[in-house]
Amino acid sequence: MPETRTLLRWTALLAVSAALAYGLSRAHFPAALLLGPMLAAIIFGVRGAGLSLPRPLFLAAQAVIGCLVARSATTEIAATLREDGLIILAVVGVTVVAGALTGLALTRLRVLPGTTAAWGSSPGGAAAMVAMAEDYGADPRLVAFMQYVRVAAVVLSASLAARLLADMSGPAGVAPAAESWSWSGLAATSAVAAVGFGLASLLRLPSAPLVGPMLLGASLHAAGILDIALPGPVLDAAYAAIGWYVGLRFNRRTLDETLHALPGVLAATSAIILLCGIWAWALTYWLPIDFLTAFLATSPGGLDSVAIIAVGSKADVSFVLAVQTLRLFVVLATGPILARWIARAVPEEAPGEAP
Repeated sequence: MPETRTLLRWTALLAVSAALAYGLSRAHFPAALLLGPMLAAIIFGVRGAGLSLPRPLFLAAQAVIGCLVARSATTEIAATLREDGLIILAVVGVTVVAGALTGLALTRLRVLPGTTAAWGSSPGGAAAMVAMAEDYGADPRLVAFMQYVRVAAVVLSASLAARLLADMSGPAGVAPAAESWSWSGLAATSAVAAVGFGLASLLRLPSAPLVGPMLLGASLHAAGILDIALPGPVLDAAYAAIGWYVGLRFNRRTLDETLHALPGVLAATSAIILLCGIWAWALTYWLPIDFLTAFLATSPGGLDSVAIIAVGSKADVSFVLAVQTLRLFVVLATGPILARWIARAVPEEAPGEAP
């Protein structure tokens, strides 16, 4: 029966996803609980499994990611932003511009179509960028590929910098202890996600299921009104849902396009990390910070991995997270604008790509 066959395929996909996620996690790979399911879904999609994730589940996963971003807005980070706001904004601006120029270069070199290159080159918020990309005409499969090549390269370079420049007391990539949560906190967080989604939809904000919970949750969390509760299984399910949604849309043609783009993506990723490293070195002459702090602050994502490295080293964690958090919000706000700009800059290479 078709239903039984579909159930068996989903069971197999879940098993393969769990195995890959476990292996990547044991190897301290970034975003293992997203990458594992995405890689498994790519295998199933390329082999013609005929599975697809219901869109409501994908929208719910976006809302969870929005709450996750909102949870990074703390009073300490807000204080750092007030004290060094202009300098931090300049740091963020340089990184965002570098990402935009990278996307433009990839477009002009015909590596990727316009808006796909823009979203894929956005320096930060990999899961958020993948979640938002489709709403603006980009191919979320290629965006995911670009974003997680960048995340992996950034984590490797940041880990290397931390090991060379600081005495890390613990093994790299060890996550902090699991946070406590309550059912009432989870209920309040779910209510904020639903209300944020509803308000953003009424206001016709872009990517309402992600942006609405993010803005409302960040305001309440920074003000100390709400303690956002996101249990591990909820985050795991959200990352897996996004990974499956993206991966199951791969086919043989998409896989060929991805492999064709790999050299250009690697070159662009190396270039943006190098540019950010040079900018970090310049910051040490203008601010009373060490190079490791500057390098982690300017690294083009992802926030969670960089935060773990910063906490385990002698870097100024508040400054690093302030820059990373502000850049994440700026990237989410400017992503659609930059995507349209890149698409218009090379119209002959991106027909119909602009939203």
